[in-house]
Amino acid sequence: MYLHLGSDVVVSKSDIIAVLDLETTSVSKRTQKFLETAQKSGRVIDVSIGDLPKSYVLCGSKENYKVYVSPISAQTLHKRAMEHIW
Repeated sequence: MYLHLGSDVVVSKSDIIAVLDLETTSVSKRTQKFLETAQKSGRVIDVSIGDLPKSYVLCGSKENYKVYVSPISAQTLHKRAMEHIW
């Protein structure tokens, strides 16, 4: 199954490590450092082009990860991820 993150971007649900609220989690110095490092290493993909970013989705593995910045709230992404489409 796949999760739509915004624009034309979808990721496999099995690749998702975390769905995080941008406003509440980016206050932490550790999170800021993590996001800064990910940005510098080219691992951040902004799919919120033209919209206010509301969440970020960490996908992949510890060694090979991507951070998707999404205009969709973490709560909505979580609900979508939990849905079962038959």
